[in-house]
Amino acid sequence: MNKETKLRIHKITAKAALKFGSEVWVLKKREEQRLEAAQIKFLRHLLGITKLDKEKNQCIKEKTAAQNIVKEIKQYQKKWLQHVQRMDRNRLPRQALKYKPEGRRNIGRPKKRWRDQLHFED
Repeated sequence: MNKETKLRIHKITAKAALKFGSEVWVLKKREEQRLEAAQIKFLRHLLGITKLDKEKNQCIKEKTAAQNIVKEIKQYQKKWLQHVQRMDRNRLPRQALKYKPEGRRNIGRPKKRWRDQLHFED
């Protein structure tokens, strides 16, 4: 099987599996690193390159013309946010986006929320 066919299969299967449900994920640094590592692992296997070959990750991404999976997920989240904002007010995702709970939050560092991570994007 040639490289182009393998890349098309990768885009259809592996990328879809990595991005499944990602529109509502709250990504922390550790999860971003794990997603990038999984993507590189798929690409190394696709090209037949092992760790012993000592190929840098950047070289592997250039050979396959692969985008960063974390950037793709963040773009996907922005599209999802725009989609939810266009929904009618009575739809559940729109209500969940606008929901503000009553009461106080727990003591300590606040949990990272999906809505909060969108404000730090470029």
